[in-house]
Amino acid sequence: MTSRLSGILTALATPFTPDDAIDEKLLRRLVDRSIDGGVDGVVACGSTGEFAAMTGDERRLLVETVIDQTAGRAPVVAQTGAVSTREAVALSRHAEAAGASVLMVVAPYYEPLTLDETLHYLRTVADAVQIPIMLYNLPGATGVNLTPETVGMLARRHQNIRYIKDTSADMAQAGQLIHHHGDVISTFIGWDSLLLQATSEGAAGVMAGTANVMPAELVSVHRALRDGDLTRAREQWLRIYPLMDTLMSAPFIPAIKAALEEIGLPVGAPREPLLAVDDATRARIAAAVAALPHLSVAR
Repeated sequence: MTSRLSGILTALATPFTPDDAIDEKLLRRLVDRSIDGGVDGVVACGSTGEFAAMTGDERRLLVETVIDQTAGRAPVVAQTGAVSTREAVALSRHAEAAGASVLMVVAPYYEPLTLDETLHYLRTVADAVQIPIMLYNLPGATGVNLTPETVGMLARRHQNIRYIKDTSADMAQAGQLIHHHGDVISTFIGWDSLLLQATSEGAAGVMAGTANVMPAELVSVHRALRDGDLTRAREQWLRIYPLMDTLMSAPFIPAIKAALEEIGLPVGAPREPLLAVDDATRARIAAAVAALPHLSVAR
């Protein structure tokens, strides 16, 4: 797909079977749920998808499965960042060959890197492929914050660096990306609860793990904002905010998986070392989901 990416992107959760294998059948249902909900793209192997707990072969399988199930109905963003440059390049080339629309690349997240080392890694991956790149700014995991000035410089020097997912939760930084560098790069916000602020500020879109649970609802809020109907957007947002806040206030991946189970999609526990939410948190999630009964799917 050559059109510019924008709107609501679902950061897909990864379902696991009881024996801890990827549940391909349920993964395909998650893809369909998001596309049927009207999202503007889906993301394979993102943080919500627990990519860091997967083998390289599992990541390849997941990307291939999502692309196959999407079948051209929506763009597929494949997160191909890794601890080593060699692995990131290999995963990126595989995802490009498999038919991904965009590659999202997180910086290495174990050995603390300097900014120069991070930039060398990102340039190497970008130069290894032809399709668009989305930088993934995740300073809480990588230890390196990609400032707006750095992002703008990268985008101006590399034609295929066209997007950034900013998960700093810093709207001041996002505003600088949007207003100072919007001529060369489109900004996606990676913090679900900032949907209203980010869209109003002019972000290209939001990449949301909560879209696994309530895709149509997030799309509806985004469409209302895009149409300039702030009143409708706020009314819809107020209805879903209790669930949004509950999920964002808990350990995120376990919370998303608990919510999916509550609506009738038993995606399994998060892969260890992550653990399922505790009973009190599960009860809060269940209550928030119960307040939106239309989210439930047929068992």
